[in-house]
Amino acid sequence: MEKVAVALSGGDAYRISVRGHEFTVDQPPEAGGEGLGPAPVDLFVASLASCVGFYAGRYLARHGLPREGLRVETEYEMTADRPARVGEVRLRVVLPQDVGETRARALAAVVEHCTVHNSLRQPPRVDIVIG
Repeated sequence: MEKVAVALSGGDAYRISVRGHEFTVDQPPEAGGEGLGPAPVDLFVASLASCVGFYAGRYLARHGLPREGLRVETEYEMTADRPARVGEVRLRVVLPQDVGETRARALAAVVEHCTVHNSLRQPPRVDIVIG
């Protein structure tokens, strides 16, 4: 299994270590944190958006189309009810040039099946052990 380590950094901030990379997550000031990094939910949505971007980029490269300027614009909303969770995510893939209707449909089918999106559709088993 792949490993990710998360350790308290101070306040509501946590240091994440994964494959030699380190970064901080924190809550925004309006939620009691210091805003030292994105919130965990931001990373959740960002992982989906970046996975979609990666798949779109690979599709463009595979078909000899330019990737420069490719981006994924994302918005999300939390649900109003409990349990607390992301209720809606909207992603917009902005292509660097007009790829045509046929290629755009094919690209949409490809990005719909990025690994993170697949993991949301068929959620993994999550075991939490205390101690």
